[in-house]
Amino acid sequence: MNGERITSRKNPLLQQVRRLLTSRKEREETGLYVGDGTKLLDEAVKWCPGLDTVILSEKLEAPELPRGVKVYWVPPDVMETVSPMKSPQGAVFLCRKPEEQPPALSPGTLILDGIQDPGNLGTILRTADALEVPVVLAEGCADPYGWKAVRASMGAVFRTPPVQAPGAELLRQCRERGIPLGATALSPRARDIRQEELPRWAVVIGSEGQGVSRLFLESCDRELIIPMNPRCESLNAASAATIVLWQMTPLR
Repeated sequence: MNGERITSRKNPLLQQVRRLLTSRKEREETGLYVGDGTKLLDEAVKWCPGLDTVILSEKLEAPELPRGVKVYWVPPDVMETVSPMKSPQGAVFLCRKPEEQPPALSPGTLILDGIQDPGNLGTILRTADALEVPVVLAEGCADPYGWKAVRASMGAVFRTPPVQAPGAELLRQCRERGIPLGATALSPRARDIRQEELPRWAVVIGSEGQGVSRLFLESCDRELIIPMNPRCESLNAASAATIVLWQMTPLR
């Protein structure tokens, strides 16, 4: 496959990749984000219309890429300076973020409130994509286009671009559309999630450390709890979201 060869670690494109890896502001200003790895590149080729630039190690066999995608080749030692992975697979690529869509809340939507760990966020997006449950990110969440979230999503961000919205707007839509709102919480008044028809609800999963924010707790119709062994204090956000998503899925 044709493409330009880069040998300098100070090449402007490689410097931009490093900035995109570490700076949410850079991603927001440029509209670009980074993916890493050969399997994730395969997913981007299949599903991401914004695939823009591919940087490949010279030892790698070139995949078939869509027309118009820019290709660059680098020596393995240069790839090690640009890939965020300790053992690079030999492929780093840039995608253009899709145009942001306004939220259109519907029954059976999962709301993420302050999910700050990018690995948890990406895992939740991956599970929601698999179960066909819509997800909206409220304030305080990690950047779904940060490389750790993109990698953990295993292509979900390509297939189902993340939707983000202020919590106040989501509450307004719940009221106007008659969608009951549930908030997961460890409280005596919380109701077992199995006792509600969650495909009719919008359900909030809160941050790893603080749980659901006061904004949603004070406005929800019901607090919900995942039943578990009493000797276990809680589940991590991604695990809790997986259980809630299974209860919400229309595929069950």
